[in-house]
Amino acid sequence: MSVGMPGSIDDVLRDVFGFHEFRGPQQAVIESAMAGRDTLVIMPTGGGKSLCYQVPALLRDGVGLVISPLIALMQDQVRALGEVGIDAGFLNSSQSANEQRAVIARLKSGALKLLYVAPERLAGEHTRDLLAGVPLSLIAIDEAHCVSQWGHDFRQEYLALDQLGALFPGVPRMALTATATEKTRTEIIARLAFDKPDIFVAPFDRPNIRYLVQPKTDAKRQLLQFLKDHRGVAGIVYCLSRRKTESTAAWLNDSGMRALPYHAGLDAETRHEHQRRFLAEDGLIIVATIAFGMGIDKPDVRFVAHLDLPKSLEAYYQETGRAGRDGQPADAWMVYGLQDVVRLRQMLEESSAGEEHKRHERAKLDALLGWCEVTGCRRRPLLEYFGDSPTRDCGNCDGCLTPVDTWDGIEAAQKLLSAVYRTGQRFGAVHIIDVLLGKSTDKVAQHGHARLAVFGVGKDLATQSWRSVLRQLIVMGYVRADAERFGALVLTEKSRSLLRGETPVRFRKDPQRPIASKAKSVRIEAVIAAKDRDLWEALRECRQVLASEHGVPPYVIFHDSTLRQMISDRPASEADLLDLNGVGQTKLERYGKPFLGVLREFSPPRQAAES
Repeated sequence: MSVGMPGSIDDVLRDVFGFHEFRGPQQAVIESAMAGRDTLVIMPTGGGKSLCYQVPALLRDGVGLVISPLIALMQDQVRALGEVGIDAGFLNSSQSANEQRAVIARLKSGALKLLYVAPERLAGEHTRDLLAGVPLSLIAIDEAHCVSQWGHDFRQEYLALDQLGALFPGVPRMALTATATEKTRTEIIARLAFDKPDIFVAPFDRPNIRYLVQPKTDAKRQLLQFLKDHRGVAGIVYCLSRRKTESTAAWLNDSGMRALPYHAGLDAETRHEHQRRFLAEDGLIIVATIAFGMGIDKPDVRFVAHLDLPKSLEAYYQETGRAGRDGQPADAWMVYGLQDVVRLRQMLEESSAGEEHKRHERAKLDALLGWCEVTGCRRRPLLEYFGDSPTRDCGNCDGCLTPVDTWDGIEAAQKLLSAVYRTGQRFGAVHIIDVLLGKSTDKVAQHGHARLAVFGVGKDLATQSWRSVLRQLIVMGYVRADAERFGALVLTEKSRSLLRGETPVRFRKDPQRPIASKAKSVRIEAVIAAKDRDLWEALRECRQVLASEHGVPPYVIFHDSTLRQMISDRPASEADLLDLNGVGQTKLERYGKPFLGVLREFSPPRQAAES
């Protein structure tokens, strides 16, 4: 079947994309779009959202319009589509005038099957006039959570997308995102003015991802401990500030790893080059702010690490979902501390957002902090937050693999709350802990706090333990950091019952040193039998050479999963190759012979036996 010619959904899946069956609700989504209905698709990262709009765009008359928020996302998608023989293009600021004219000419001639644009460009009259002159097969709005003020990545330019129904009547629209709570879903539908859409919500669980969360004691030492089992694999380390991404990347390089920084403060050329290298090279670590990652299709990211807390569970789930898109084992690792909690609360209170928005953001931050402090299975409450109903513990998170102990904290809590109260609710964490420990600091002397009854009552606990107690009391809502008073700790209404001893409280017992997980990370090479290692490396080398020749990342040629299937199935002909997942007609024509050559080189006995 030729791309863009009539055929069945199954024909396109097999012959173009090289897959033999749909995953989850993909087929139902495609059938809904084929019937001309609006759809909302909530599907986890790596779940195959792109196929949901790419397949109907090939089968319906006209060009599929894809609205995408990032240039990198567009480039990745168009490059991958070209490798399977689909004529796709984008219009954005990275192109020269001549490049844009060439795309427009292909659009007007009917050659393009998919066109990617940013929401800002779509708001312009010139783009709207251009699209009014061509038939559209469907409109896909990717990263649709950006339209919701209750989502984690709200973008003003998405609000104009409610006009699409009136501008292009009769064209089915599809909104797609990996993360949306019930409230966010409702707003997406309203903001986009969808007409009674079909709603598809795939299960949120990514069972291959192991969740590991630790209290922050010595962040760099903890990260190095974690990375011991992740040397030579691709990963992302997220930091809150640009400065921290730069210093962390430099420190990782000094520690013998290969790392590059990525943040919005770098010039466009540097950002592009760092992203290109991350996609093309094995074993590279990107240290980034959240400016990096949306739409990145690299399947073999083996870990995502957070050195600072994200702002919500939605943001955390979106960012960690960039690990293990190939379905192989991957880790989502995070450290968090008292300063993270205080800083995020301060940032929220100091923002210019309205009170209703702040209240909603507080609730999301509280949900994240509460999740960080759970003492049992970590996956269950994460999935429940998004509406799933897991029935048992996962066995693949720190809560299951290394359960934490708890201790009766009523006496420690009363001491700390009393210290906050008796010092006038005017001081931050460092001073309050100094008072509890009985330290004779300049500030203690200046304010006469050595004369207080609470001075030195906390010598039974170490500084780190008191920081843990305070962090957990803030998370539980007994204490808050007052942004208007530079982070001074103040009591809440809830604290009365705790001070009176009417409310029991138990604290997590934080580890005294970085946790070494009982379960080691699984690298792809580890699942390759020793007798097949040479073939595995030869296939990877063949893929790397072809990727360099075609100017694409290696995974765009074939995923690791396809190479592993070559090793297990040992295809001896082009027909055999077509039976593998990820091998369609175009890729067979372009790459079949080199890979068959490698396989023949390593399989002479079997070939002779078959002949």
